[in-house]
Amino acid sequence: MVTAFDIGGTKIAAARVAPDGAADEIGRVPTPVRDYDAFCAAIGELAGPGDEPIGISIAGVIDPRDGRLTVANIPCADGKPLAADLEVRLNRRVRVLNDAKAFGLAEATLGLGKGKALVLAVIIGTGVGGAFVLNGRLVMGATGSAGEWGHGPASATRTGANLPNIRCGCGQPGCVDTLGGARGLERLHRHLSGVEATSPDILAAWQQGEPEAVRTLDVYLDVVGGALANTVNILDPDIVPIGGGLARNRALITAIDAEVRARTLGRRPEVLCVPTETGPEKGLIGAALYASEATFP
Repeated sequence: MVTAFDIGGTKIAAARVAPDGAADEIGRVPTPVRDYDAFCAAIGELAGPGDEPIGISIAGVIDPRDGRLTVANIPCADGKPLAADLEVRLNRRVRVLNDAKAFGLAEATLGLGKGKALVLAVIIGTGVGGAFVLNGRLVMGATGSAGEWGHGPASATRTGANLPNIRCGCGQPGCVDTLGGARGLERLHRHLSGVEATSPDILAAWQQGEPEAVRTLDVYLDVVGGALANTVNILDPDIVPIGGGLARNRALITAIDAEVRARTLGRRPEVLCVPTETGPEKGLIGAALYASEATFP
């Protein structure tokens, strides 16, 4: 058993996870985002007594060289070596993993990517994220950012659209991440049509054939599909499971799949980008897998 956590900017969820991925939730509490001591204490209280390892999925990048986090929505933990600090505090083995990588590891091990050699797991939610899993093992990269397909320049080469140049949370201007998630779709629609609308309303209008929404989605697919196609060309994965809030719209994922396969070098007659279910359990399962002896030397 592993005690696993899924931590975001609003809540900390904890569960005990069995080797087969079955998760038994322990509880959840609001995330103390300003007080690091309170943040660590909340994790310790949910973990309770015991000596089983702890795995944590968190919305941030963990530098594999020193274990320090870069996490915008939990400022008290930004720059902190969370795993090392918790190990001292709790006297237990702790491993911390980016939430997209936790999702990717869970999908590659127990989900749609099970049995596949190369899995590119993608999150399209509020923003975008990703992870690359090779033969059941996460590829971390030298700085921990492997699989982050959303942090490169956005372009719309097929439609020739003029894109808004928005500074990304990573500090760079014009990243795909600024347009690829739900908030990005809303920004793009506002930029192209002058209309304020939520992402569900934009998608509903697109599916109903409303011209301005159709135009927005054409540009959106150009941006997102082009970026993903470039990543697929580099990695050549067997499957691309897609999770996150926008993945609930199956028509959108079908359109993304068509765009990606039309723009990749290798011919792919079969579906490549497949919608999957996401939620705290995927982060919890991935964190547990990462903390287990089977996946972490």
